[in-house]
Amino acid sequence: MTKDILRNFVKAFHRATTLGFIHSLHRSELAAVLLNASKDITSALTSSGFGDRERREHEEPGSVLSLESSVFCSEEHLHDAPLDCLIINVGGRRFLLSQQALSSHPETRLGKLAVSKREAVLELCDDANLVDNEYFFDRSSQMFQYIINYYKTGRLHVMDQLCAMSFLQEIEYWGIDELNIDLCCRDKYFRRKEMSETLDIKRDEDDVENEEEDFAGVLCQNFRQTLWDVLEKPGSSTAARTFGTISMTFVVVSIANMALISLEFGTLDPPLLNALEYICITWFTGEFGLRFLCVKNKCQFMKSVVNLIDILAILPFYITLLVEILYGESTELENVGRIVQVLRLMRSLRMLKLGRHSTGLKSLGMTIAQCYEEVGLLLLFLSVGISIFSALEYAVEHSVHETTFTSVPCAWWWATTSMTTVGYGDIRPDTTAGKIVAFLCILSGILVLALPIAIINDRFSACYFTLKIKEAALRQREALKKLMKNASTDSVINVNLRDIYAKSIMEMLRLRSRERASTRSSGGDEFW
Repeated sequence: MTKDILRNFVKAFHRATTLGFIHSLHRSELAAVLLNASKDITSALTSSGFGDRERREHEEPGSVLSLESSVFCSEEHLHDAPLDCLIINVGGRRFLLSQQALSSHPETRLGKLAVSKREAVLELCDDANLVDNEYFFDRSSQMFQYIINYYKTGRLHVMDQLCAMSFLQEIEYWGIDELNIDLCCRDKYFRRKEMSETLDIKRDEDDVENEEEDFAGVLCQNFRQTLWDVLEKPGSSTAARTFGTISMTFVVVSIANMALISLEFGTLDPPLLNALEYICITWFTGEFGLRFLCVKNKCQFMKSVVNLIDILAILPFYITLLVEILYGESTELENVGRIVQVLRLMRSLRMLKLGRHSTGLKSLGMTIAQCYEEVGLLLLFLSVGISIFSALEYAVEHSVHETTFTSVPCAWWWATTSMTTVGYGDIRPDTTAGKIVAFLCILSGILVLALPIAIINDRFSACYFTLKIKEAALRQREALKKLMKNASTDSVINVNLRDIYAKSIMEMLRLRSRERASTRSSGGDEFW
């Protein structure tokens, strides 16, 4: 009877106190208040005639008035949690953290939670049990292991297996700055983060470019959809693969024809080469025209990089033709011949059309776009080295009889070929001092080129295998779409979906293993 009275009284008093001013008192002070109140009640009951049995129950460790009672702590896994600790429930897992450890980082989410008033608690967590001082968060419990280690040790570490962007989202949610990452993990983390960000940006751009063209509600919908698949998706069908092969053949023939026109062969008639040029231009123009007529959003089509390359491939021919028609017989413009010659040389840009069918060229473009800082750094290093060693070499060699170092610009050319380890040989030092300077120039060039090129090589490898994996995923999607189309027409399906999925997974795993092997062989860190 006595124990029931005391239990109900203390529970009611504890609940009212917790709900009323749990954040106005420190938990140790609150425990002292409750303990003193329970002792006063026990003394009053004892003086009123209650026996020693109630007093023994009061002194037992598991009694309701003991600090180990479930009234003060959760009855579940953390039943022995101290009163100055918070129970943080993250993704169903419960963690115990002291208020002192949390309040030492007041700028973080849990640090604010430790000192917040009751009204602001639910703004910092998803749910809360103020009676048991338990706070619930619908986040990853695996990631929270690193967060709780940060509160306990003050050091934030990152494992290589974690996704850099996912880890960044977690620490931003908990209010921890990424600059708090420990030095041993900071370098790898920021490199992996930069790689993920650049690939995400490129992935977003590719998603916009590769967005499925909507032909709903347009004239000749089925015909335009089929023609678009043939023109833009070389692996979608046999006709598309054939068209892609013919297109690449015309590009190669056009480049070879441009080279042959510049030569003087007696066996080749120039009109024959010109006719071949007209045929190639007709193909390129027709190919571009069909693409332009098929698309629904023509403004977006003209903004695409690959389509701009197609325009640059055919535009010089028409400009050259226009200039020859207007000024071909005129003697007023002396530079017309040079303009025509320059425009004809611009036909070499047609080689860029192969980028539509080549993963390697796409990777090269991605690498240059993403590594512009490293490329600029490489050019800066070379410029500094060329300026220093050309001046030194000119100072040493210019007084020598019949020297080839007649000026500093001539020495620039020598320093450029030496630092890039080309060794052209048209300009060379004659004195011993000049040869020593040349040796230092070549050695500096090797060191300067090795530093940024390793970074560029790693980036190219990552871009290449990312594109290969993307192509495998696109092939899988096209195969599934074809199967769904066949199923919708009630035709007989002789292809197993499980086999297609297994083949695509095996291809992706093969590409992943090749990427890791390439990254390890280049001496770089694994970004994936």
